[in-house]
Amino acid sequence: MRFPADLRLTPEQFELLCSENREAVLELDADGRLIAMTPTGSETGSRNGELFFQLKVFANRAGGWKAFDSSTGFRLPDGSVFSPDASLIRLDRWQALSPDERRGFAPLCPDLVAELASPSDEGPRGLTALRNKMAAYQANGARLGWLLSPQEQAVEVWPASGEPQRLDQIQILEATADFPGLQLQLAEIWAG
Repeated sequence: MRFPADLRLTPEQFELLCSENREAVLELDADGRLIAMTPTGSETGSRNGELFFQLKVFANRAGGWKAFDSSTGFRLPDGSVFSPDASLIRLDRWQALSPDERRGFAPLCPDLVAELASPSDEGPRGLTALRNKMAAYQANGARLGWLLSPQEQAVEVWPASGEPQRLDQIQILEATADFPGLQLQLAEIWAG
């Protein structure tokens, strides 16, 4: 799909476009610009699966949480529609949505967002683009963000406000107190 550089869509138009083009993987920037997302490579896909699996296990064990995978789009308060690689939402926030809101792009920012960088720093899955997304999640109300860089075996921890902190060569990533008991076993994610 090719789009004119000056094309801008509303979130409602974007949702219609996505419903008519289910094979397309797109996101919508806050300014209405479309972002085409290419499929990941197999190694990155395996890492994404492990990342989601660990969040899903936490949500099931802890209760009170709903986990989402990388194909889930969220309509953020600024009008952008992003799909983090994995995310968590408090169950009470999820249940407060109407059935229609749950079926479409849920109109909220997840409590926790996790993004997994691909091997290159180019395109929508590269570190530069992902840092911009992390800042958008932070500005739209995420309580915690994790940007994982497998090539560097590093994680940028994005708090609810303030500057991210980089952690290198750690084995276990512990969440903030907002997510009691949540840990990621990074070696399993890095293994791909």
